[in-house]
Amino acid sequence: MKHLYKFICLAGLVAGLASCADMMETDSELVEFEKDNTLNHPTDSVYSVMGIVGKLQLIADRNVLLGEVRGDLVNVTQAASSDLKRMAAFNFNDDNKYNAISDYYAVINNCNYFIAHVDTALQRRGRTLFTSEYAAVKAYRAWTYLQMAQIYGAVPLVVEPVMTEQKAREEMNKNRSGIVEICNYFIDDLRPYALVELPRYGNINAMDSKNFFIPMRALLGDLCLWAGRYREAATWYHDYLTDKTNPKPMNGSSRSIWPQGTTEYNKTYPVRGYNVTSTTEMVSYIPMETRIFDGVVSDLPNIYSSTQENNYFFQLTPSPAMFKLSSDQVYCMEYKTDTQTDTVYVPKIGLLDDDMVGDLRLYSNYSQSSRGAQDEFSQYSSISQSISKITSRAVPTYRLNLIYLHYAEALNRAGLPQSAMAVLKYGLYPENVVAYIDTLERQDAGDLINFDGNIFDRTNTVGVHSFGSGDSNANGFYVLPMPQNALASRQDTINYQIPLVEDMIVDELALEGAFEGCRFYDLMRVALRRNAPEYLANPISRRNGVADEQLRSLLMDPRNWYLPIR
Repeated sequence: MKHLYKFICLAGLVAGLASCADMMETDSELVEFEKDNTLNHPTDSVYSVMGIVGKLQLIADRNVLLGEVRGDLVNVTQAASSDLKRMAAFNFNDDNKYNAISDYYAVINNCNYFIAHVDTALQRRGRTLFTSEYAAVKAYRAWTYLQMAQIYGAVPLVVEPVMTEQKAREEMNKNRSGIVEICNYFIDDLRPYALVELPRYGNINAMDSKNFFIPMRALLGDLCLWAGRYREAATWYHDYLTDKTNPKPMNGSSRSIWPQGTTEYNKTYPVRGYNVTSTTEMVSYIPMETRIFDGVVSDLPNIYSSTQENNYFFQLTPSPAMFKLSSDQVYCMEYKTDTQTDTVYVPKIGLLDDDMVGDLRLYSNYSQSSRGAQDEFSQYSSISQSISKITSRAVPTYRLNLIYLHYAEALNRAGLPQSAMAVLKYGLYPENVVAYIDTLERQDAGDLINFDGNIFDRTNTVGVHSFGSGDSNANGFYVLPMPQNALASRQDTINYQIPLVEDMIVDELALEGAFEGCRFYDLMRVALRRNAPEYLANPISRRNGVADEQLRSLLMDPRNWYLPIR
């Protein structure tokens, strides 16, 4: 454990100058200074990387909550903590336990230290020893900066290890870098390592350690997406998804579906087949501990669901806006015989359960039930809630379906709306590329929509919308937007389609990624892109089903989207 402790105890940077000495702990005997720490042994490398994972555990829960509670898909309950209630109201005037930028800089400072001190030239038996770890830590650093820029807007960009109070003061006095500048910096920083294989340490606490690491090309795609470099973003996502050594078709085996042949929807339950924690869905995650003795235990299950630990009082619940978005979708079922094809749409009324209406992803992940009447003196809630996609063992950083949706977003903004729509409705494989994307767009897209037909085909590739809304490929209500009258040019039509397809993608991101901490940032990204703060302000101010004009007015000023740096 010596190597682990000596690394994870390196102090993080501070949010404000007044507390530099406290946070840096530059006099602590737990800090081993630069002259004592050359990371040139495999044991040092493994323990150091896992030490950074330990630091990531500190920001895992808050990253989810800051991205979700401030969005429009959840409401806080009466049982919610004052910190969560103030977060939902965008009130950060007072101390809030979720506003601790120093924990993000603790990750970054550990990454900076590793990057500065690991011996990347060291070889053994002709193989460079630490290239994988070096790339993984660079990805951790870039990912942490991206999260921090989304939360705080502009932050000091610190890329060297800080070991003294004086150095901390110098770094914190730097001009702050905004999200575009940060993304552009780390695109250049990561590009040389895009193809480096990430570390594999086998199973740790019954989890495959290869999933602890950020997928480099997916991260590069995200950085380009936020930076407005859309064709580059699409290229990185495509390269990640079609990697010959580990291709990733969007398999629909985990969809939530009505059973084939269903006709009496007031007597039949759908198949709850959808679970984002399945190994095929979660590309990477922050592993959490099961006991406080071992480290950081996620509190998300106690916040989202009823447990014995919280006396069944959950703190977050799906909002009216979430229920409406889900119920507004049209579930389609396609029946094929040798002679004909028939399409059936599930009705909106007369269902066995009201939560079954429309898209089934909410129904598959959420349930509430009565626990029986509790008297006024009871310490237990009378209602039990479960949100099954939230797990105590792992907090997702990347999921496959969300990567596909970011890929669609990048394609669309690169001027390829038909290709983006194909990701939503059909799934991209050679047969569908030819069938649903016209010749001119295929020529413009080139390799961006090139998929190996031996790997990507109709048996293992579906549109993302099909994960909750049935056979979206046959859905006549879910189609590429077209102007009522022919426009003057092809480009005019594309320009008409791009924002409308983007709206569909944003809705799909909500249906697919609800409760995972993405929603606020998805709305933010599009609002910034369009220079339209109302794109974020309107849905959030209406999350309760009625307009909150005071909240809308607050959010029309983008400065209020970000937490204050304390």
